[in-house]
Amino acid sequence: MTVAIQRQNRRPKEITDRRRVAYERALLARAGQGRIRSRFREDVGRDPKPLGFYMIVAVSLTLVLFGLVMVLSASSITSFHKGGSPWKMFIEQASMAALGGAGMFAAYVFRLDYLRHLARFLPWIGIGLMLMAFIPKFGVSVNGARAWIDIAGQRFQPSEFTKLFLIIFGADLLARREKEMGNLKKTMRPFLFVVAIAAAVSVIQSDIGSCIVIVGIAAAVLFLAGAPLRPMAGIGLIAGFVGFLFIRSSPEKMARFTSFLHLEELRESDSYQVYQAMISLSNGGVTGTGIGAGSGKWGYVPLAHSDFIFSILAEEMGLLGVFGLLTLFAFLIYFGLQVALSCRHRFGMLLAGGISAWFLIQIVINIGGVIGMLPVTGLTLPFISYGGSSLIVSMVACGLLMNVARRPR
Repeated sequence: MTVAIQRQNRRPKEITDRRRVAYERALLARAGQGRIRSRFREDVGRDPKPLGFYMIVAVSLTLVLFGLVMVLSASSITSFHKGGSPWKMFIEQASMAALGGAGMFAAYVFRLDYLRHLARFLPWIGIGLMLMAFIPKFGVSVNGARAWIDIAGQRFQPSEFTKLFLIIFGADLLARREKEMGNLKKTMRPFLFVVAIAAAVSVIQSDIGSCIVIVGIAAAVLFLAGAPLRPMAGIGLIAGFVGFLFIRSSPEKMARFTSFLHLEELRESDSYQVYQAMISLSNGGVTGTGIGAGSGKWGYVPLAHSDFIFSILAEEMGLLGVFGLLTLFAFLIYFGLQVALSCRHRFGMLLAGGISAWFLIQIVINIGGVIGMLPVTGLTLPFISYGGSSLIVSMVACGLLMNVARRPR
């Protein structure tokens, strides 16, 4: 009987302990659910977004539509002369824009943490695809550059993807080693090793424009990451000297890179493209000849629908159209840099800054070549030129900018 009484006296205390433990577990479960909900809201982007996010969306989509209009205008004559439909290239570009839109949305919703897990493999995938261009079954030469591959009837340029992959790789590497930026063996050397391989493959492909952009991207990402300026300057001098030796290696390369300095003398040979593009620019005036009414695309300006589409735009839309396009590009780059500065994660900051620098470098090189201020390197004008690889990668890059923009400081 004494034992029974002791058990009865102990029960209330045991029940109280059990209730307390159950209550604490409930609190922990509720807190965990709150963290899950908070993370879910961050992932799907329900939190209010900054102005830069909406500006990047609006500007990128406007540029895509702008580019589709110009591709239709500039490529219709070329397609017709080849015996096809005047709508052929436009339909292909529109299809690539739809695919790029899906890629943009995927890049927007993709978790950046997962992207970082893939970062160290991406540049090797890009370089591997670039090397496939040397396999006779897959490689295709276009305008003297063996930089395209054809898989199942679909042709694309792997170097366009490699540019973005290098930005992601560099942003991840330099973000992980933020406190070791002074240690060149752990920061600059591994990044520049991969960049040097990609640049060398581009040179072997005779794709000099991609090589220049790849080197420019590397310099921009290192600068944004806070790499020491003195080693960067030394590496830049070495790269410039190697480039000079490459240009001097043959008279053809020397003429290609110096012909823009002698437009009048070489207008019938090496400077023919640029000289004809300058004529189209002058025909545009202030308001332009009107969409579709330009004369440069009638066989006068070679590659009017791709590398030299800026001259057709200037002719048909005039100075006002050029100002509008440059304003859109300026907005995209400005808000991309604003997104980088306001990002609370170092990886996101370097990613957004690298993408913005990439757009700036490629736009300057393309337009500079068309107007005779820089050598012609065969680069496309982002969003505007005909080319599925360039359009898709540019839209995916904007999707990543949007992804970073929804996580302000």
